[in-house]
Amino acid sequence: MSQITVHVAGSERTVEQGTTATELFADDPHVVVARVDGELVDLDHVLGDGDAVEPVLVTEQDGLDVLRHSCAHVLAQAVQQTFPDAKLGIGPPIRDGFYYDFDVAEPFTPEDLKRLEKSMQKIINTGQTFARREVSDEEAREELAGEPYKLELIGLKGGSADEAAEGAGVEVGGNQLTMYDNVDRTGQVVWGDLCRGPHVPTTKLIANGFKLMRSAAAYWRGSEKNPQLQRIYGTAWPSKDELKAYLERLAEAERRDHRKLGAEMDLFSFPEEVGPGLPVFHPKGAILRRTMEDYVWQRHVEAGFSYVTTPHLSKEGLFHTSGHLPYYADGMMPELDDDGQAYRIKAMNCPMHNLIYRSQQRSYRDLPLRYFEFGTVYRNEKSGVLQGLTRVRMITQDDSHSYVTKEQAPGEIKHLLDFVLGLLRDFGLDDYYLELSTRDDSEGRRDKFIGSEEQWTEATAVLEKVARESGLELVDDPGGAAYYGPKISVQARDAIGRTWQMSTIQYDFNQPERFGLEYSAADGTRQQPVMIHSAKFGSIERFIGVLTEHYAGQFPPWLAPVQVLGVPVAEEFDDYLRDVAARLRAEGIRVELDTSDDRFPKKIRNASRSKAPFILIVGGEDRDAGAVSFRYRDGSQKNGVPVEEAVAEVVAAVRGRVQV
Repeated sequence: MSQITVHVAGSERTVEQGTTATELFADDPHVVVARVDGELVDLDHVLGDGDAVEPVLVTEQDGLDVLRHSCAHVLAQAVQQTFPDAKLGIGPPIRDGFYYDFDVAEPFTPEDLKRLEKSMQKIINTGQTFARREVSDEEAREELAGEPYKLELIGLKGGSADEAAEGAGVEVGGNQLTMYDNVDRTGQVVWGDLCRGPHVPTTKLIANGFKLMRSAAAYWRGSEKNPQLQRIYGTAWPSKDELKAYLERLAEAERRDHRKLGAEMDLFSFPEEVGPGLPVFHPKGAILRRTMEDYVWQRHVEAGFSYVTTPHLSKEGLFHTSGHLPYYADGMMPELDDDGQAYRIKAMNCPMHNLIYRSQQRSYRDLPLRYFEFGTVYRNEKSGVLQGLTRVRMITQDDSHSYVTKEQAPGEIKHLLDFVLGLLRDFGLDDYYLELSTRDDSEGRRDKFIGSEEQWTEATAVLEKVARESGLELVDDPGGAAYYGPKISVQARDAIGRTWQMSTIQYDFNQPERFGLEYSAADGTRQQPVMIHSAKFGSIERFIGVLTEHYAGQFPPWLAPVQVLGVPVAEEFDDYLRDVAARLRAEGIRVELDTSDDRFPKKIRNASRSKAPFILIVGGEDRDAGAVSFRYRDGSQKNGVPVEEAVAEVVAAVRGRVQV
């Protein structure tokens, strides 16, 4: 046999023609797929001369996604074995797991999920292999004649499949259709599915590190006009121990769920009468929100920004000028008609800030010119994706726009990034990395972005340079840019290791041109400024949701809606405690007293559940000594603290933004 040369993880090797990736990585059981010339392939892929080959471990994100998608296939096989009339939808990997949609006569029950798990385990234990074969459109239609949803997917094949249906890219993402057959140890095909692949070489790699989590209704292709399918969510991990750790993280996340804590702490609610995704903030939640607004207002003023306000709606033409209606219409609320004049509720603040800039002639001496506002915008989010405060239809942004010369852009971006990182640290989020979102240059996607090759290259280079100079980890996000320019986003990890996209900084060469924004340069010519968008919180609503979960409701003293809760041992000490509370309020401290008829032990239990950072207890000895007793959130206590010292301790913790 002739020999070929391949490059394995950067090293040149000579192998026999017909060699597969399996043979190259046979000594490492953690390798589940390979990357050949940048493309993920099955391990039984036959290598060609000059191929650059890299192993992909099951612990890498790509490897995990393949493991999870393979597990989704096992689920689908188990469903069709258990419910023979079930029709198949789409089954992609998702964050921390996978799902698969099915058309079945009745919704799945918890008992059904248990039966399916047992059936999946049997399939996994038999060590089935995944065999790939290419098929023509006609062959696929013939094989899938009884699968109406798969037949529809055949017509969506290509690079834009995910736009037509969420997750469709894992089925028909390329130009060549492929089927994957599940083959048992005898070589018999026992099941198959339309799929782009790749897959793990054998079901045994899934082992017992999987679990079915829940089922839910889901419209086919995300549209309520289509049939309602049943979606089964699952998770899969390289080992049972990792599965167990994940389930423990989930349990902790459930305890921290901001929707649950928000109700318990009386912070906010989502009244049905108002509508989904539209939160109502109660007094304590409004205090928290106002504290955040006051903080970020002051920070913006210190950073050289001028505060502006703009209306909640505008004539529709404004959003044509900005490019949002042509490129972002689905994200905007439907038009409003006023005697034939179309209006839109705003989904972004920037077009109106541009009008403020354009209201006067500007000179290079005016730049950087910085505007910000607490602008509430509205997004036409589908009800199925709404999730508490972290995905809403009403978004209040601490939205800023900097107008700068091209030469000033790098310095302004650094200025904004320093601002953002300082803000996150003040709110107790100090574990983060940066993500650089760029244009999607793939076929069929490039026309979703405005601007020339030169503009995108220049803007991306500026953002990347500033991001790298920050010294923070930088992760690429191809295709994640806004239609008008690339962006940096700060990805913050919370107390239990989850990652949240927080602040964003976007470089915009598009809107200044569309609005005809200019400034007079030093040489007397008229030049176009660069516009830099930034939202420090991202949205106040989402930031509150993230912080609530990060702190499990135990906000640091400066943020806590109730900073001090006073608990008298008996009614006779109420007046003394009121005097202490008055001294604290004089220092700007938020104080509540429990002067209810409840017995003292119940008051203490209620105080512990309140999550107030400081609980002040007063009994006879405290009153006689002119003192109070502290009880802290960790259960510790400090008795007989003179009132002056107690007030000083609370004030120092609040004003110093102590993270306790």
